[in-house]
Amino acid sequence: MRILIVSEDIPRLQVGGLGKHAVRLGNALLERRHSVALMGRSDIDYALCAAEVGFNGPFIAGFDFKRCGWKEHVLGVFLPYKRPYAAKRIARAILDHAGDFDVVHYHGHLPMVGRYIPPHVNFIQTRHDQGSECLIHARFRNGQPCSATEARTCAGCATAEPNFFQREISAAAVRQYRRHTAEAFARHKTIFVSDFLRQRFDRVVPGDRSRTSFTIHNFIDLKTLPEHPGIATPANAKRVVIVARIEEVKGVEAFLDALSRLPASGIEVEIVGDGTLRARAERNFASPSVRFLGWCSQAQTLQHVLRADAVVVPSICEEAFSTTTLEGLALGKPVFALALGGTPELRRYERWDGQLALFGNMEQLVSALVENPLPLRQPDRDFKADIVLMLPELIAVYQEGKRQ
Repeated sequence: MRILIVSEDIPRLQVGGLGKHAVRLGNALLERRHSVALMGRSDIDYALCAAEVGFNGPFIAGFDFKRCGWKEHVLGVFLPYKRPYAAKRIARAILDHAGDFDVVHYHGHLPMVGRYIPPHVNFIQTRHDQGSECLIHARFRNGQPCSATEARTCAGCATAEPNFFQREISAAAVRQYRRHTAEAFARHKTIFVSDFLRQRFDRVVPGDRSRTSFTIHNFIDLKTLPEHPGIATPANAKRVVIVARIEEVKGVEAFLDALSRLPASGIEVEIVGDGTLRARAERNFASPSVRFLGWCSQAQTLQHVLRADAVVVPSICEEAFSTTTLEGLALGKPVFALALGGTPELRRYERWDGQLALFGNMEQLVSALVENPLPLRQPDRDFKADIVLMLPELIAVYQEGKRQ
């Protein structure tokens, strides 16, 4: 098949989880002798980012986001036509090339793109976060997951204290955004990386989309993981790794704060990642036993995971389906996380019962990590979230419009 993969997250000097997913998929399809091209932004130099992107096929510089900011942060509002304006740019670039491909697969942050793609184009998008109905994509507000559905409430994420006009304009933008997304989902096939994401959208924007939307879980490529003996940690080991952006939603500071309140815990923590709160976190928590490693390449990150005794995923937002969790499970590490969002669905990929330990709050997670010995376990089952095993289901969607 001739497949075009599209993402505005590529190229970048530091590719995030969504972009890595798109590249992982493209490379796996190339290995199976499909013809695959990757389309992304034209206003970022792909040559400077090619090594970090790691795609093994051709790149198409399709669209740019110049003059797409619209100064929302200055005005304190979500503007109704900002996101459709950017989505149309992506759609026009897709349509310029769609005739050369059997399928177009979009991985991005503008779910209404499909609204501007004619029905005869075999267009599919994968939804990786809660951006199907949430304009900030995270559904996180006032330090905790947000369950509000009323559009006027969303104005508080555009500015802390919206006035009447800001509230009404933002509410109009949210309603339009959700309506356009629902129209895109009705027109073309949509894949959600977890049942949680799919069910959340259906709850916020009700409608019968059973023929066009379904779930295919996130996946990793096992052959790209470092060699490991397949044995978890000794019972007295306490070195853990966190792989995350250092932002409020990712819970790194919340974890370190809870850990600091338990004296002489014996836990050593390595934090792989950068973010806007890194400097503050380092000032407050850096020590010989808490090391901030900054951004690392994918290969370096996996080596840190391999050497750790356990993986902690401290997100206090509702993660859709964490790749870091999958990688920890695949490498035979105990993984500690909060029971939020799509994370409980990852238990089906445990390599032994209880490998993914879930908790109701951060204090419970930290207490379990400190007080309980980590298991010495030989994984007793194969890892099932390998792209080799999951790709046929996706190809079936490409070829036959398979529904779930």
